Amino acid sequence: MSAPSRLAMVPFVSVAQMMQLVHRIGLAAMLRDLADAIEADFLRWEDFDKTARIPAHSREGVIELMPTSDGEVYGFKYVNGHPGNMKEGLQTVTAFGLLAEMRTGYPVLLSEMTLLTALRTAAMSARAARHLAPAGARVMAVIGNGAQAEFQCIGFQAICGIDTVRLYDIDPAATAKCARNLAGSGLRVIPCATAEEAIEGAQIITTVTADKRNATVLGDNMVGSGVHLNAVGGDCPGKTELHRDILLRARIFVEYPPQTRIEGEIQQLAPDHPVTELWQVMAGTAPGRESATQVTLFDSVGFAIEDFAALRYVLEKARETGLYTELDMVADPDDPRDLFGMLQRAAG
Repeated sequence: MSAPSRLAMVPFVSVAQMMQLVHRIGLAAMLRDLADAIEADFLRWEDFDKTARIPAHSREGVIELMPTSDGEVYGFKYVNGHPGNMKEGLQTVTAFGLLAEMRTGYPVLLSEMTLLTALRTAAMSARAARHLAPAGARVMAVIGNGAQAEFQCIGFQAICGIDTVRLYDIDPAATAKCARNLAGSGLRVIPCATAEEAIEGAQIITTVTADKRNATVLGDNMVGSGVHLNAVGGDCPGKTELHRDILLRARIFVEYPPQTRIEGEIQQLAPDHPVTELWQVMAGTAPGRESATQVTLFDSVGFAIEDFAALRYVLEKARETGLYTELDMVADPDDPRDLFGMLQRAAG
């Protein structure tokens, strides 16, 4: 049996290799690169097939498939969200992703995406804030100090120039963990005892909690004029973080309305409530923040084009650095019609 062809060998980026890649490039630099890659693909929004992600819900959580294609490359991400996993010492979110040629259908990359999702989520949040947050914003409150909190903080520091973060979580151990991990980052880190304390003086408020329920992490009276809200935690039906009245007085920006209306904060509103698509702001066809006193909300649920952009970036950097493993995962018989013969010859 002949050796597999190069087309049959698929680059695979493992968790260990992704961590090496981050350290090789630098965390802040990689977050900026990912933000650039995402915005570049948002600027060609019309090139993509777009569909809301495909969920399989259970009592414990959700498993989702997030597909898209630009006509030349197909990509998807498999991702789960299981808040109860933490009680068993497991990750709340795990993910992997794949890119393939549309021309042949052959895969060209398989990658871990648990780390990469945290990175691209932070990059997306911060790039949105670059377009929507008040000018000169330097203080961010982070409500929910779990697995994504540090990535959000470093992302906003690298992309928006944030220099102070005010942290709160219902579990003080999570806040202590986050503060410990951010030591040496150059950020001024202020652990807080309540959500009300955390938002004092903050021009940006990020909510990134994990519980799969309709929660009121922020009440209406907690959000003053001129604030930018980065709502990350509400990302499936029945899971929200903001009081409905906040939404009614905010200018709302979303990734893909058909998905966000099902999964985001705006699931609390009428189906025709006006929202602005973020790609239009990036393209200059719709305004972002319109006044210093306006409350802006990025209702972030994550969208397949963001993962597509992140995977394409990783493929480029993996090839540059050699930080990947080749997997023999596509059958490659000498005669494409003789798959059975390849199996027989393998017995020898």
